[in-house]
Amino acid sequence: MRKINVIIPVFNESGSIGHVLQDIPANLVNEVIVVNNGSTDNTAEIAHQKGATVLLEERKGYGSACLKGINYIKNKPAEEQPDIIVFIDGDYSDYPEQMQMLVQPIIEQNIDMVIGSRAKGKRIKGSMAPQQIFGNWLATSLIKLFFGAKFSDLGPFRAIKWQQLLDLQMVDTNYGWTVEMQIKAAKKKLTFVEVPVDYRPRIGKSKITGTLKGTVMAGYKIITTIFKYF
Repeated sequence: MRKINVIIPVFNESGSIGHVLQDIPANLVNEVIVVNNGSTDNTAEIAHQKGATVLLEERKGYGSACLKGINYIKNKPAEEQPDIIVFIDGDYSDYPEQMQMLVQPIIEQNIDMVIGSRAKGKRIKGSMAPQQIFGNWLATSLIKLFFGAKFSDLGPFRAIKWQQLLDLQMVDTNYGWTVEMQIKAAKKKLTFVEVPVDYRPRIGKSKITGTLKGTVMAGYKIITTIFKYF
């Protein structure tokens, strides 16, 4: 039986985190780690009540929260460390019950990394802003051009072998996190597949695509990250 840990970075997701945690298949996962990235609401309390391990990361940034979760796992005794890490957002735009599909290629085919592709799944109208769709197309096109790796999405819902994740030596602290992982995986010749995942409008307002500044900053960081590793 593979040990699976889930890392969920959150910032003011009190309206959604309970739904996310409730829908994660309990028989599949050994531990769910919610990293509270300086929330000012009661996100952390709700996550704790739902049985998650709650960590605090005061440094703002999506990547900072993910790195906090990774460091927590690294400090576990070796026998308690997982085989697989799943990343999912806390806004309930993904379908946590599809996690089994995400880890299946790792368990059954020994694949190193699985990306949940919103481009290949069913997207409810309005779940992704036009700038997100264009940004994903541009970024994945550049990754294919520069690194020869064919992705259709930079989706946050993803699974990766724990040891392979450590080997990637992730460093990005904000918007470049997902693209950094995919570029480094391509450069290290990790095996990867995409599985279609469904997507719905998030609960609450997006901190990135919900504002012009967030959209511009995210797009800039993604593009500069691609060129950084080329």
